[in-house]
Amino acid sequence: MIEVDTGAAPVRAIFTTRRGGVSVGPYGSLNLGATVGDDAGAVRRNREAVARAVGCDHGRVAALTQVHGASVVTAGATGGGGTFTGSLDGLAEADALVTREPGVALCAMGADCPVVLMWHEEGAVVAAAHAGWRGIVAGVIGEAISAMGVPASGVSAAVGPHVGACCYPVDHALRGSMAEAFGDDVVRGDAVDLGLACRRALERAGVAGTRIAVESACTSCDAARFFSYRRDGAATGRQAGMICIGVGG
Repeated sequence: MIEVDTGAAPVRAIFTTRRGGVSVGPYGSLNLGATVGDDAGAVRRNREAVARAVGCDHGRVAALTQVHGASVVTAGATGGGGTFTGSLDGLAEADALVTREPGVALCAMGADCPVVLMWHEEGAVVAAAHAGWRGIVAGVIGEAISAMGVPASGVSAAVGPHVGACCYPVDHALRGSMAEAFGDDVVRGDAVDLGLACRRALERAGVAGTRIAVESACTSCDAARFFSYRRDGAATGRQAGMICIGVGG
């Protein structure tokens, strides 16, 4: 587990690794994804363990059915309503979650795509976004900041582990789209830098550069710590970012 420094904000935020769970085979061991072919019972146990590690009630954790878009959903007082460790369903088809409710944890998942966690300096509101290239270009990060409903000058953000430019060659059209959206320097040879693109999207939404932390670990390079679709194909797990008001500070 990678702890996020949220400063004085009464917020707990973490990024999981693949270590510390009960799944086996290509999903070993802390797979949190329920739609990748892993045993559902193992996924439930893994999700319960992560909720305990964060210090929140697993019944109030909210996750999504992620669709690589820019839609944002607000989680209310019941969070995911027990689905996170019950039916294992997402709260809705969307790629970002926001909540103002203490004790409700938000969970976004990835296996190369960055997860971006955002929080207000006073702990008034938090957000989590699944930010693959489609979502970044579509504006999911800016939409999440907007949905938080607070001045972006008081928001901080952490970009989680993701596939690095070292391992993410893409076609010419995508390189062009990313350069047009976020600047020529997000293109590195035949690859793109998703972490830098997330940083640019956050800055354009009004978040100060000094309030943004980008995890440098490459999910594809580090097989011991991370799942990676780019490295292993469809038979792999999902790590996550989780954030909750009222259990940190």
